[in-house]
Amino acid sequence: VPGIARVRLGSLEPVVVTPEFVEGIKALPKVCHQFHLALQSGSDAVLRRMRRGYTAAQYLDAVSRIRQVWPLASFTTDIIAGFPGETEEEFAQTLALCREVEFLRIHAFPFSPRAGTPAAQMPGQLSQECKAERVGRLIALGRETSRLYRQRLLGLVRPVLVEEASSMRGYTPEYVPVTVPGARAGEVVEARLEALDGEEGMRGSLVE
Repeated sequence: VPGIARVRLGSLEPVVVTPEFVEGIKALPKVCHQFHLALQSGSDAVLRRMRRGYTAAQYLDAVSRIRQVWPLASFTTDIIAGFPGETEEEFAQTLALCREVEFLRIHAFPFSPRAGTPAAQMPGQLSQECKAERVGRLIALGRETSRLYRQRLLGLVRPVLVEEASSMRGYTPEYVPVTVPGARAGEVVEARLEALDGEEGMRGSLVE
């Protein structure tokens, strides 16, 4: 579409990320290399109970397939904590996978039973306290993986689409928010990423 600088994909299932998918994206320079791949759990046993249709290994294969082409590609995800029957070991598998992927953002939710669904009738329903504690651990880990990912970008020059006039803040193609003093809203500027800023962002300087 003329006049559009960027296209950002919405949520994707890991099984969508085939070699053909990656080849197709390679041919579309406007597509941002930030991918929201819903994980839900890093435990194969939990994924089977969720009927997700993929394994942890297949999820990691999708991530690897993308990063082989774009090493700086970022990933965001959704995770459900405390699905019925989730053991501490199964939850630990989720945490380990999150560390391996090094997510830019983790959206963590406690399992919430919905009337009439199979999951609501499953044995092993966890307490609200347990689910909240696991969500808290996921949020803390998300802050850690976001920091580690953003540290990889320090010193690099990235295009930033400036969206906010007052704060001079915009986004890299990887969906990292960057404040660029002197930038104007609506422009794509080249910015050197110089420092981390808060729990999600970075600060940069204009590159002439």
